[in-house]
Amino acid sequence: MDTPALDIQLKTLPNQPGVYQYFDKDDNLIYVGKAKNLKKRVSSYFTKTHDNGKTRVLVKKIARIKHIVVDTETDALLLENNLIKKHRPRYNVLLKDDKSYPWICIKNERFPRVFSTRRVYKGGGTYFGPYTSMKTVSTLLSLIRGLYSLRTCNYDLAEDKIEAGKYKVCLEYHLGNCNGPCEGKESEEEYNANIKAIKEILKGNFKDSLSEFKKQMHDFAEKMQFEDAQKIKEKIDVLENYQAKSTIVNPKISNVDVFSIVSDESYGYVNFLQLSYGSIIRSHTLEIKKKLDESDKTLLKLAIIEIRQRFHSKSKEIYVPFDIDLGDDIKVTIPKLGDKKHILDLSERNAKYFRMERFKQMKIVDPDRHANRIMAQMKADLRLKEEPRHIECFDNSNIQGTNPVAACVVFKNGKPSKKDYRHFNIKTVEGPDDFASMEEVVYRRYKRLLDENQPLPQLIVIDGGKGQLSSALKSLDALGLRGKIAIIGIAKRLEELFYPNDPIPLYLDKKSETLKVIQQLRNEAHRFGIEHHRNRRSKSALNTELETIEGIGEKTVVSLLKHFKSAKRVAHAKLDELEDVVGASKAAKIYQYFNQK
Repeated sequence: MDTPALDIQLKTLPNQPGVYQYFDKDDNLIYVGKAKNLKKRVSSYFTKTHDNGKTRVLVKKIARIKHIVVDTETDALLLENNLIKKHRPRYNVLLKDDKSYPWICIKNERFPRVFSTRRVYKGGGTYFGPYTSMKTVSTLLSLIRGLYSLRTCNYDLAEDKIEAGKYKVCLEYHLGNCNGPCEGKESEEEYNANIKAIKEILKGNFKDSLSEFKKQMHDFAEKMQFEDAQKIKEKIDVLENYQAKSTIVNPKISNVDVFSIVSDESYGYVNFLQLSYGSIIRSHTLEIKKKLDESDKTLLKLAIIEIRQRFHSKSKEIYVPFDIDLGDDIKVTIPKLGDKKHILDLSERNAKYFRMERFKQMKIVDPDRHANRIMAQMKADLRLKEEPRHIECFDNSNIQGTNPVAACVVFKNGKPSKKDYRHFNIKTVEGPDDFASMEEVVYRRYKRLLDENQPLPQLIVIDGGKGQLSSALKSLDALGLRGKIAIIGIAKRLEELFYPNDPIPLYLDKKSETLKVIQQLRNEAHRFGIEHHRNRRSKSALNTELETIEGIGEKTVVSLLKHFKSAKRVAHAKLDELEDVVGASKAAKIYQYFNQK
């Protein structure tokens, strides 16, 4: 895959939080940074004048940009930290390996302790985090200990040792901070129920805890203990604003490769995330051109083999969205929920963003390829015999039966061709009859194209359901065009697509590009028709009022509107101003009419 020019890469960056990576002309990683908004942050490097000399040198050396999209700014901070430690880019401040983010550990033991730690040991317990602030950790531990009585001692509370009376309760018990499991004063079942509730808090499920804190706050307030109530309120604020989990780091997910795929008619896009010791250390997306309409399963299998060879991956386990056979040496996991599913979703999101950016880049550097892809997609989705290079869409506009009009908009190669748009004033239909109006305008449109030997469209889109479609078909029959031009109707409510002689509508994926083009056609036809309808109603209203004045004819009305620009100005004009335009006799009639009103 060719790397797009730097300015094109900048134009197509997403407005999402994430991490960006700068590479030089030799493809060496020279800088890693985080951003709340990737597009704004990265673009600022190239639009601002930098005072720092090293920054100016860095910007000159950037030849390629890569990025990884994440959920939040906190995730971006953690991922940036991981990538700097892993790759040690030249222009980044180097981070010491012994300085890591804090976690909260629930120890694997009888009557588990809950404490903060900066070191994660496999099998040592259940870890929550990491947290970007020790203050958050301290607040959470304080909240937990305020809610639940937990032991802080490091005794081995084996059942036989408690029964033997080896331990005595300490000061924490007498202060009410511990229920004394060391002397058997609290059962393991009661203690573990508290641990289960604590895990819910750390996962972000604060509903029960918040209710308890709000109750405490109200109790303190009723007792006029406002300082205590304020302290509880601060804890509630921290809990409500706290984000419990990071998708970026999880110590349970170690030495795993994650793959996901999104595809269209012509290409497949496979994203690869490499996780080591619970951290993302690499992200790469591979674009594969289809040759024989290969399935996603086939493409993903080929891509996994290629990517693992390219990056010398030795991971024994991979996460994928569906089952594939890679031999007995690799464990294939298909996550359904939890952290594993979250990391797979993150991979899929990066694949989707990569695909979107390629489309945007394609529009800029190769518009023909973009149009060809859209046309091929529409032909397949709409079950057409040929690509709809020329599409015409019709819409009726009337309000309370007045001034009925219709609009025809034209798209060529998937884009509006505004010079070919046409308005129609309904001539043969009395009153608000949408079906008869549609029949008239479709007949008039294609009768004229045939008479003038103009090219006919490959697809006609009718804004309406079965009734409107049937009316349009009558006109095509009358002109001998039935079967020569594909025609469909789109119903407004559920975006149903109706075909001639088929009672069952077609439903396209709400996110499909084909549906988006049809919706754009329909909306453009509606806008164009309404605009013309409003102009007709306005003109009609003006002319009607002025022409009701006795002795004032059409030519006089035209003269007045040309000079005063609107009927409202005519109504407020002075007598001498009117005389200058239409003479004394007519001016007196007009002036008298509006002043009597």
